[in-house]
Amino acid sequence: NDFILPIFLTDGSNIRQEIASMPGVYRYTINRLSQIIDKALVNGIPMVALFPKTKTSLKNEQGSESLNEKNLICRAIIEIKKRYKNQIGIMCDVALDPYTSHGHDGLLKSNYILNDETIKVLIDQSLLQAQMGCDVLAPSDMMDGRIGEIRKALDKNNYQMIQILSYAVKYASSFYGPFRDAVGSKGLLKGDKRNYQMDFRNKNEALREVALDIKEGADMIMVKPGMPYLDIIKGVKENFKIPVIAYQVSGEYSLLTNGINRGLINKKAILESLISFKRAGANAIVTYYADRLSLILK
Repeated sequence: NDFILPIFLTDGSNIRQEIASMPGVYRYTINRLSQIIDKALVNGIPMVALFPKTKTSLKNEQGSESLNEKNLICRAIIEIKKRYKNQIGIMCDVALDPYTSHGHDGLLKSNYILNDETIKVLIDQSLLQAQMGCDVLAPSDMMDGRIGEIRKALDKNNYQMIQILSYAVKYASSFYGPFRDAVGSKGLLKGDKRNYQMDFRNKNEALREVALDIKEGADMIMVKPGMPYLDIIKGVKENFKIPVIAYQVSGEYSLLTNGINRGLINKKAILESLISFKRAGANAIVTYYADRLSLILK
C-alpha cells in the first residue's frame, strides 16, 4: 500500500504493446486497462498514475491536445471511474511534454520556456482533469508559482478535495530516457530541460523549492529521480512535515531489469532498491515494479 503504479496509454483498441526500452512494461489501450488495474487491486495498490502516448499528428507547439476533453487521459479517467468507482485512486500528470511537438513541458520561445504563459495552460489542464474525476493532480512541469495558481483555480471551481502532488524536486537528469520513449517525446525533444528542471549538483535549491510549494498549497511532494537522490528525500523528510513520494524512474527501472535479465545482478536488487527509499524517509514510491510486487515481496 506504499506504491503507486504508472500506466502508459496508447490509442487504438485491444493493444498491449511492450516498450522496447522498458522490458516488462507496456502501453495499454483504454479497453485493456482492466488487465493491469485488476492486478493492481489484487496487490493492494491504492493508486495508478496515468501517462499518454499522444499521436504525433495531435501534437503542436502549444500542446493543445492537453485541453481536449476527449484526449487519452480524459477518456481513461472516465473509464476507470465508471468501472472501479473509488476502488483505486487516479493520479494525473500536469505538464505539456506528452502533447508538444518540441517535447518540452511548457510553451517555448527562443529555446526558453515561457513560465507564466505555460501556467495559464496548466491551470486549464488541471481543471479539465479534475472535472473528469482525477483524484490527485501531479504538476511535473517545474514552472515557478504553478502550485499556488492551480490550487486557487481548483478551490474557486469547487474542487477543494482534489489533492496536489507537486514535483517540487525534479532534476534535469539522464535517467529519463526510457520514459520519453514510452510517451513518444524522446525523438522530438529539442535541446534539453536544464533551464527549468533542477541542477543535480545543488542540494539547497531542493529545500527552497519544497518550502515554496508547501506555502502555495501542495499536499505532497515528489522527488524525481529516486535512488540517486536518497539524500534529498531524507533532507526533505527531516525539514518538512509533509508526505514525500519517491519516483523510481524509467532509467533506474531499465538498468535494474536489464542487469537482472543478463545475470549481472540478482533480482533481490529490486527489493533492496525499494527499501532504500523507505529507509531514506519516502512515504510512498512510484515504481514500474508495482504490478509485480506480490512476486518481489514473496
